[in-house]
Amino acid sequence: MADINVTPLVDVVLVLLIIFMVTAPMLQMGIDVNLPQVKSKSVDVTEEKIVLTITSAKEVFINKHKTTFADLKVKLKSIFANRSDREVFMKADKTVPYGFVVGVMSEIRKAGVDKLGIVTAPPEE
Repeated sequence: MADINVTPLVDVVLVLLIIFMVTAPMLQMGIDVNLPQVKSKSVDVTEEKIVLTITSAKEVFINKHKTTFADLKVKLKSIFANRSDREVFMKADKTVPYGFVVGVMSEIRKAGVDKLGIVTAPPEE
């Protein structure tokens, strides 16, 4: 009888699985770093792009049309219903709380947007 014995192979695979299950949570920890400020190329906005703007008073605008935070997901879904490129550029005032910006980003992702770009000003010299 010339069969292959798979028991040692199964043992090795199970041991590797246990090792990866133990080490995977350790890889999730982050390291605090100071990110550099860099100059980057500006984005060509000659095409019709969706720009979402958040003012210092927490008002949300899609291009130049004012919307509420509650209606944001519904409006974005209707905008992208017939589009193949699901891309949004977001501008937020620097005085807006970070939590509100993250909440808006979450609503954008829930609306099915594939790409989210953050528009920033170049660093002052």
